[in-house]
Amino acid sequence: MHKLFSFLAFYLFTSTLLCGQSLFNGLNLDGWYMDVPDLEKDSSQREPFIVREGMLVSLGTPMGHLITLSEFENYILEVEYRFPGEPGNCGVLVHASTPRVLYNMFPKSIEIQMMHENAGDFWCIGENIEVPEMEKRRGPKEDWGVIEGKERRIRNLTVDSEKPLGEWNTMKIECHQDEITVWINGDLVNKGYNATARKGKIAIQAEGAEVEFRKIILRQNN
Repeated sequence: MHKLFSFLAFYLFTSTLLCGQSLFNGLNLDGWYMDVPDLEKDSSQREPFIVREGMLVSLGTPMGHLITLSEFENYILEVEYRFPGEPGNCGVLVHASTPRVLYNMFPKSIEIQMMHENAGDFWCIGENIEVPEMEKRRGPKEDWGVIEGKERRIRNLTVDSEKPLGEWNTMKIECHQDEITVWINGDLVNKGYNATARKGKIAIQAEGAEVEFRKIILRQNN
């Protein structure tokens, strides 16, 4: 019996390593909390994050973030998402920490953009990251920064990696030490280094457009 229990424990441990940890259980938002400034001003507004037909849905408005309770470091995050209606803006934030450091809404973090036709861009939000050919992809060096009014966007490497509207996209984000690498539907779309943060929470945006998520899986990458 002891050997059986040992085998089962080993099997569960190795399965978790291989398959990863689902950050969304398909039933509710356990493990997450919302930071939505407009809800604090008017609690009668709808909550912008819901569970619908087993999917996590960002309704887009009121704008804000759904943030994990836990912090993570050195991991691979795989997200499957789609815009079910009109295309628009959304994003996954990694290494999120201090709340509302930008425009009194965005937490300190590095955003991996999901905006239609721009998926895989980096946006620096109080944190910074570098890529090759920085001036080509970020603009003149004197304009760079991580606060309001500065050039915070670092453009991705491809123009045709997203699926047609309504179809599911797979975004894979690898965070390892001070590097962040992003794939969209198997294409390498961005790779940065010298990130000023190496760990933090993970956040999903409500930023104007409705987005459905059917998978949010995290695997450790030590």
